[in-house]
Amino acid sequence: MMPARQARMLIGGEWTDGRGGEPLHLASPATGEEIAVVEQGTRGDVEDAVKHAWEAQAALARMNPFERAARCHAVADRLLDRREEIARDITLEQGKPYNTQALAEVEVAAGMFRDAAECAKRLTGEVLPSAETSKRVLTLRQARGVYGIITPWNFPLAIPSEYLSAGLATGNAMVWKPSEWTPLSATHLAKAFLDAGAPEGTLNLVLGAPDQVGDEVAGNPGIVAIGLTGSSRTGELVARRAAGKPLLLELGGNGPTIIFADADPDTAVARTAAGCFDNAGQVCNATERILVQREVHDDVVGGLVEAARAQRLGVPFDPDTTLGPLTNEPTATKVDGHLADAAARGAEVLAGGGRAGSRPTRLYYQATVIDRVSRDMRLNLEETFGPVAPVLTFASEEEALELAASSRLGLNAGVFTRDLGRALRVAERLRCGTVHVNETSCYWQPHTPAGGFTGTHSGTGRIGGMYTLLEMTQLKTITLEVGPSGR
Repeated sequence: MMPARQARMLIGGEWTDGRGGEPLHLASPATGEEIAVVEQGTRGDVEDAVKHAWEAQAALARMNPFERAARCHAVADRLLDRREEIARDITLEQGKPYNTQALAEVEVAAGMFRDAAECAKRLTGEVLPSAETSKRVLTLRQARGVYGIITPWNFPLAIPSEYLSAGLATGNAMVWKPSEWTPLSATHLAKAFLDAGAPEGTLNLVLGAPDQVGDEVAGNPGIVAIGLTGSSRTGELVARRAAGKPLLLELGGNGPTIIFADADPDTAVARTAAGCFDNAGQVCNATERILVQREVHDDVVGGLVEAARAQRLGVPFDPDTTLGPLTNEPTATKVDGHLADAAARGAEVLAGGGRAGSRPTRLYYQATVIDRVSRDMRLNLEETFGPVAPVLTFASEEEALELAASSRLGLNAGVFTRDLGRALRVAERLRCGTVHVNETSCYWQPHTPAGGFTGTHSGTGRIGGMYTLLEMTQLKTITLEVGPSGR
């Protein structure tokens, strides 16, 4: 057993203890052992971070895009230099399998910094036609200033990197509040910024409780814009606290996957199961609802049961493990509640159905398939965030669309069909920000735009590649008097 490490804050380029009193003692969901003693920040720590961030923002503004791009590439290099060490800590504190998921997350995060670096060199304005011959009108993009970034624990390196890479590339200094469950990953990322030579204060890491540190990040007047990935409830609280600020919010999902009778059955089952069980279902765009046309219901459900039973639930450092533990007790309790609600209303558990015994912690959850789910169940209405495959049945295309719309969440969806016309027709009508055809709802390429559909509870704005840089900059218009035309 290794001794617990101290997780400290980074403010103005200096590692510091928090003012929040007794540190948090964090145990690993994978092993149950204490892995970190986490300093607790306060509103005062956030205030200090804001002051240093504004000083750094002035230095960033003096750097040209190519200089900032070089710093982004340097962050990527530092992450890859420590790939195995960082991945081990991701597995320890988050619980995902080391070989198949944690190592890949480090590579994805590094790739985001490389992508942001190249996008920064191509972040252009334009020259607009002028109604007066003596005027020239042009636009350019500038940093917003000091950004507040609030991120979750399910992808503790990759999700922050979406925002932090774009912030560095565009010249925004940042005050970052990561999840209290994953401070080790956050420390690695902050250290990479320091080692990459970013101006001190470019990234300020403030650890602590959401109701103190997170609330202050959202509401502090020195923070001019907010980027958040989190639950719909957290997004609503932050949006109220940050009223009037530009908001980039990627919130909860309850991804419907629609499997029509003409779909390729093997592809539909394999990719749908992956969307349910990857990262133990703790993915914003996970396949949370499976809508199956009645004619193929039995075949699809049988395939899902086989896929669930094929999952290797175990300690995530075991190379044979495909399904690790849930990250924390609140998440496991929510999964318990959703399954209990469904069972009480008549749903039928066909595989799994609860926590696994004889494990290092109580957070190991069985891959679960549950049939006869109805639209009034919490599994259909809310984000579950666990390794659960809930099945609903439909008869017609119209009924499938009605079922998909019965949840107020609208992040991602999947559609399986061989009919191209139906695929486009359904994709256009689904109230989701992204729709994947013949692919899991969980499918993702980091450079493509992702975000919630307007009017749902899944957020606002778009993250991904150039789209994040566009969101994190403001458009300035400059009109220039050049004198009378010589014609």
